[in-house]
Amino acid sequence: MNRTTVPASVTTRRPRSSVVVARSAAALGAAALLALAAPLAASAHVHVEPGQAEAGSYETLTFKVPNESATAGTVGLVVDLPTDTPFTSVSYEPLPGWTTEVTTSTLPEPVELDGATITEAPTQVTWTAQGGTQIAPGQFQQFVISAGAVPDTGSIALPAHQRYSDGTVVDWADATPASGEEPEHPAPTLYVNDAPPADEHAGHETDDDTTTAGLSTSGDSASGSGDAAVGPLAIGLGIGGLALGALALVVSVVALTRRPRATASGASTSGRVDA
Repeated sequence: MNRTTVPASVTTRRPRSSVVVARSAAALGAAALLALAAPLAASAHVHVEPGQAEAGSYETLTFKVPNESATAGTVGLVVDLPTDTPFTSVSYEPLPGWTTEVTTSTLPEPVELDGATITEAPTQVTWTAQGGTQIAPGQFQQFVISAGAVPDTGSIALPAHQRYSDGTVVDWADATPASGEEPEHPAPTLYVNDAPPADEHAGHETDDDTTTAGLSTSGDSASGSGDAAVGPLAIGLGIGGLALGALALVVSVVALTRRPRATASGASTSGRVDA
């Protein structure tokens, strides 16, 4: 009688240590993404650079426009210029794929400027995308004008109206209070004689800014121009993101270490075949 042993099928399982490492890495990755996304979301708005200028100067003003929609592109931008303290001269830098129009209008009230009475002035700049041009989700674009002479005033609000390909228009026109607490849709603001709010570091760095200069970003990979320092709200959101990510990591590890060990079925089973 011959006896033949039939080997049993053994289920192999991935080592628990590799599972822990993989899931831990995923949790850390999610935490990092959340931490990075929070400050970006908090600072993603249309703003003007530089944020401060000297009265009487001619400034190159750059409107930095991020696309905040996940499904539509930005296809238009309109910037309102002041009528009570008007610029007497506005020109624009050509932008490929966009048409630009500077609108000159009759002022609501005549303005006395350097002994002259001003009744007309540039009141609006409009950029319109052509063909398939747009600011796609995840992108931003810079729109540049030269404006002067800068009026001798406290600050100049420059409301911006961002138009999306789905017809949505976002009005960046809310005034920022002296406290510096940012509204939902702040208007780009050029500060002249007034100091910017405490949490705004707008373009021109003064002697008082040297102690905080290290907190500012120095450039963007796409444009070479920097955002202002991240505000307290953005920092708080980033810390919150890291905390949530760390909590997710702890929960994941604890859950894995408490999982009962799986046993391979039929590891020692044998069969007998009689000849």
